[in-house]
Amino acid sequence: MRARRGLLYVTLVALVAVFVLPLFWAVSASFKDRGDIFSVSVLPENPTLDNYQRLLDGQPFWSWFGMSVGTATISTVVSVFVCALAGYGFAKFRFRGRQALFTVMFSSLSIPFAVILVPLFVLIVKSGLSTPWFSLIVPWVAPAFGIFMMQQYIVQAVPDEILEAARIDGAQEFAIFWRVVLPLLRPSLGALAVWSFLQTYNSFMWPLVIVSETSQYTLPLGLNILFSAENRSFDLVLAGAVLASIPTILVFLLLRKQLLDGLSAGAVKG
Repeated sequence: MRARRGLLYVTLVALVAVFVLPLFWAVSASFKDRGDIFSVSVLPENPTLDNYQRLLDGQPFWSWFGMSVGTATISTVVSVFVCALAGYGFAKFRFRGRQALFTVMFSSLSIPFAVILVPLFVLIVKSGLSTPWFSLIVPWVAPAFGIFMMQQYIVQAVPDEILEAARIDGAQEFAIFWRVVLPLLRPSLGALAVWSFLQTYNSFMWPLVIVSETSQYTLPLGLNILFSAENRSFDLVLAGAVLASIPTILVFLLLRKQLLDGLSAGAVKG
């Protein structure tokens, strides 16, 4: 028993090291001069903020940062609401074509994004809605994974008796969803919000196709410019990567309770 527990702890420590050490190296290297980034020393011998200063002064970093955080935040809020509403409809309502519609929606999970990239681009451009704030948000407000996730959770976590009691009291359907269903979905909403934010915030291929102005780039595109330049600006890329990781860490810290509760509920009920 002790041997198994010891092996478990060793495995967990190894996994933590795999995920933490690259972040630790990036933070440390971002305070080094360009010539010392790949030196043997782990910690910077002469820490400097020049990398951050040159990044913020010489590049439109805050524009990239605002575009990424803004589109990811709006997309997450809208996506969580739409997925919860659609999942509620699939879970608790019976209507003609429901199973066929759900099958089509669920089957879309198997379609690679590369397959719909060109048709989606043509649709957005032809409709005259290719502005970055629209094109980076609207196509992802109803992901099939989020709808399926909410539908499964609602089936397990929301008893029909509660809904019938609310209807008997005279509550309208949307009021039931807003006041009764949503509070019960808090753990799954937190887990879905983390997933949705990371998906949008880290997206690279779609912004690369739809955004043309450098000042309207998202962070992945902006950092890619710095890395793809002839001088390979590793110092600026590392400083930008460290700053870019802050929103994702904050999102996890703010929603960690809901995320862990959602994962625990899924493990218990699934």
